[in-house]
Amino acid sequence: MVVVTVAGSQVERDVEVDRPSVVRERLEAFAGEVFVRAMNRPVQVRNGGLYVRGLIEDGARKSLEPLVSRLGGDAEYQSMQQFLADSPWDSGRVVQAVAERVAPEIGVEAWVVDDTGFSKDGKDSPGVKRQYSGTFGKVANCQIGVSLHAVGTRGTVPLGWTLYLPEEWCADSARRRKAKIPDAVAFKTKYELAVELVEDAWGWAVPRAPVLGDHDYGRRGGLRARLDQAGCEYVLAVGPTRKVFEHGTTFATRTKRGYVRKHPRPDRAPEPLGKLIARLGQGSAQTVSFRDGPDGEPVTSRFIFTRVHVARAESDEQRGARDPETGAELPPREEWLIAEWPAGAENPSGYWLSNLPADTTPERLARLARLRYKIELDYKQLKGELGLDHYEGRSWLGWYHHTALVTAAHGFLTLERLNPFHPRPA
Repeated sequence: MVVVTVAGSQVERDVEVDRPSVVRERLEAFAGEVFVRAMNRPVQVRNGGLYVRGLIEDGARKSLEPLVSRLGGDAEYQSMQQFLADSPWDSGRVVQAVAERVAPEIGVEAWVVDDTGFSKDGKDSPGVKRQYSGTFGKVANCQIGVSLHAVGTRGTVPLGWTLYLPEEWCADSARRRKAKIPDAVAFKTKYELAVELVEDAWGWAVPRAPVLGDHDYGRRGGLRARLDQAGCEYVLAVGPTRKVFEHGTTFATRTKRGYVRKHPRPDRAPEPLGKLIARLGQGSAQTVSFRDGPDGEPVTSRFIFTRVHVARAESDEQRGARDPETGAELPPREEWLIAEWPAGAENPSGYWLSNLPADTTPERLARLARLRYKIELDYKQLKGELGLDHYEGRSWLGWYHHTALVTAAHGFLTLERLNPFHPRPA
């Protein structure tokens, strides 16, 4: 017997069924299938397959030099370096091809937006600076990559990657030229990058699902508005200080004389959502059971679900929706406010806002609110096993190429895990 580690789990296979050469044949077939959509030269497809093989094979470091060394005589360093850093193939089309191949197999339940830090030395890697990263829990010299992932009952698959470029980088033409950053790349916030990833993937042949995100994304009124306008459902974490109008609030859109108001006038003041939930009290919480965890274990917790209108904050980057005829601001739309308040806890453990329909079941709302954590497991494999953060080049294009190839390796391993027993070779 041989033991093959796939997607974080060990699967025992009969050596006659899964000789290394047979697994390699499946990998080559998968690589050819996804790379042909983005690469128009045979040498690119070949190097792409070799790079993915190098990422999957045992080895602590997945940067280019040790990767090529592991491949022995099959790979040539200069050719691989040019392929990674400068070759003009489309990384986004590789990610799309992998997603369209893998997503239908995993039972997609949600899309998750997030970002992760890449520790760096020096100041020449594109986007690097001393900045806060949740990955490290502190300010560190790092790059930050924003990503989108499809999360399903049987696995996950990345749907997109984009490198956050701080404002100081955008304004420094010398650094931009050195890192080969395209002229068209302008400063965008992480939330703007995230919503663009969602909008891009929305047109792919992958199952659509509600978008999830942590507080850093949920607090952005502009992100929620853009997702809603694009027809995307969401369940996004927020903090207790975000102000809302409780259910039943009415908004006057005209004056007593019948003139259209520039801004609708509520019949009461907004309040912090944490204060509203505290006023509703634990007596309003209901016990909800839903399937959760990697094996679908049942989870039971207590939640409060109430409908609210979210007050626009001064920090919101995007104004509220407007009437196309009068140009006046429309009343804020009604959303779900979800609060998890575990039995015996003094305070709620989390808050979320969602634009899911008013008749959505408590079980679905609770499960989606709790589902985002699975992305942390995804990052562990992408970094810990496949070297997502091992790229050592200083090329903008190289970073995108490396993340796309790591995505391909991750997709292949996901399919292997879902099909642990293959027909015996003839």
